[in-house]
Amino acid sequence: RGETRFTFNLKMPGFFFSHNNMSELSGREDCKLAEGKGHKKKQKAFGADLKNYLKCMVPHIESGIKTSNSRNGMLSAEEVIQWSQSLEKLLASQSGQGVFREFLKSEFSEENIEFWLACEDYKKTKSDHLHGKAERIYEEFVQSDAIKQINIDYQMREATAKRAQDPTHTSFDEAQKTVYILMERDSYPRFLKSKSYLNLLNQL
Repeated sequence: RGETRFTFNLKMPGFFFSHNNMSELSGREDCKLAEGKGHKKKQKAFGADLKNYLKCMVPHIESGIKTSNSRNGMLSAEEVIQWSQSLEKLLASQSGQGVFREFLKSEFSEENIEFWLACEDYKKTKSDHLHGKAERIYEEFVQSDAIKQINIDYQMREATAKRAQDPTHTSFDEAQKTVYILMERDSYPRFLKSKSYLNLLNQL
């Protein structure tokens, strides 16, 4: 009578348990009923070994997933939760800027974040390029008939126009601060209650 060997595939990639590796699974076709108790003990031992093995593997599997997500630039729940702490943290995230911008588009007020981002880029501009960028920002967002006119009062509009004519890195600071406060008090609280934000958070 030859020995019958059993190979168990647990439907997990790379997880194979054979007779050669796990003696607990060995058995003969002519096993007698009297050996039943011993067989049950061996099954328990196998279960314990498998459980311990999986416990050891899970952290490595999870680590691999996190690393992969990080490399792919995927959002984490932690990052999305941080967006709710302040508008500053939301705008500090490239992904946060994109999601918030889409929300503002749905409210027809995307000019606010576009102006804010344009100002952030402007402040990093080399001095010899300031004049051209200042003119574009003024024409697009500040002047009274601008296509994407921001919501600032007449006095600030006039003051910003004068600064833009002789531009420095701080020419739009006051207008940018006003638009930031407007988003912080008005659009940002609604964004945190919006379906777009809550659905994203639930998915993660």
